[in-house]
Amino acid sequence: MGNTFRSLGIRNYRLWAAGALVSNIGTWMQRTAQDWLVLTHLTNHNATAVGIVMALQFGPQLVLLPFTGLAADRLNRRKLLIATQASMGLLALGLGLLTVSGMAQLWHVYVFALLLGCVAAFDAPARQTFVAELVSDAELANAVALNSTSFNAARMVGPAVAGLVIAATGPGEAFLLNALSFVAVLISLACLRRGELFKRHDAAGRKKAGLMDGFRYVWNRPDLRALLAMLFLVATFGLNFPIFISTMSVGAFHGGPSQYGLLSSTMAIGSVTGALLAARRAKPRFGLLIVGSAVFGLSCTAAALMPNVIGFGIALIVTGVAAQTITTSTNSLVQLSTEPALRGRVIAILLATLLGSTPIGAPVVGWVADTFGPRWAMGVAAAAGLCSAAIGLRHLVKYHGLRLWVDGYRLRIGSHPAAGEPSGEISRTI
Repeated sequence: MGNTFRSLGIRNYRLWAAGALVSNIGTWMQRTAQDWLVLTHLTNHNATAVGIVMALQFGPQLVLLPFTGLAADRLNRRKLLIATQASMGLLALGLGLLTVSGMAQLWHVYVFALLLGCVAAFDAPARQTFVAELVSDAELANAVALNSTSFNAARMVGPAVAGLVIAATGPGEAFLLNALSFVAVLISLACLRRGELFKRHDAAGRKKAGLMDGFRYVWNRPDLRALLAMLFLVATFGLNFPIFISTMSVGAFHGGPSQYGLLSSTMAIGSVTGALLAARRAKPRFGLLIVGSAVFGLSCTAAALMPNVIGFGIALIVTGVAAQTITTSTNSLVQLSTEPALRGRVIAILLATLLGSTPIGAPVVGWVADTFGPRWAMGVAAAAGLCSAAIGLRHLVKYHGLRLWVDGYRLRIGSHPAAGEPSGEISRTI
């Protein structure tokens, strides 16, 4: 386990991780309360409205892409994070006050979701690439995985706490607690030892960079193109869990806010497990993403078919492991293989793919849930995972010579050896 948590031995990263954990718990509380507010207070179980909120919140990741990645590469990331985190705290405070006072309407939630999305669009690439200033390259994959562990550990605690808060008082108080949680990350940023930060590139290199450099860089990398295509499918149609879990909880299992919060936390158990497994790996491999996508598709299929809430929760744990394997491994692979001067822009493209695809997928999935039922919506997620795995396999076949062949009585997979040459497993090269 010491190897799993080795990045916590670095003081700056330890401070950052502690503040981020508190803030992440608050963020998950707000997400849960926001979805519940829209689904049960402001509409009559309208999943399409939840999808619109998600689209407004994550759409700016895509629209503001040319500027957010460039900001992460050119500006002081620590100062940028202080500004974005403070702004998100104020937005949470505003929505909380509106809700507690009983004045909140659906259009208010839409506006706050859009504003939060605009701020988060600048925050996300800066936050992801700031990790590279806290640890060395040797620890980067571990630190990225631990960041995901923190985020998903908060996913276990936050929704469960939100469910209790909503049941006891209402969703507005959950928004106010989220606003308070941002104080922790602001304190951690203020306490970092700036002299111990790792400098990844100089200012001159940053000034010469253009807006389109990140796009050209990705286009000329077949591996990155394949990674982003796989991520796009899963993120667009598969990672809409606020819709899946809320509609399954209310529509299929007829539960209340406590059950919804518990199911969200249950899935996070799998996400934390997946992130910890990623933290133990010295280096992620492309083949693992294919396995993760296939398992994601199969587990979503199982979740859609489960007859009771217990079976659904068990399927969500497996889905959480698979989803975290996909997102964490993709993040690590991209950061480790990208030139430092372009890292901010490439990560912004990744995050736009991960989060900016929600405006496309969330309304579609919400419509499917409203029209055909929540189980069919989960079927859409299952199809996305299996199609993602197919894209990864195609990449390996085309660029790495992936082949299936019989060796004696065993079926083998790998780079098929030419005559007279030793065989090589595909996992050793990618």
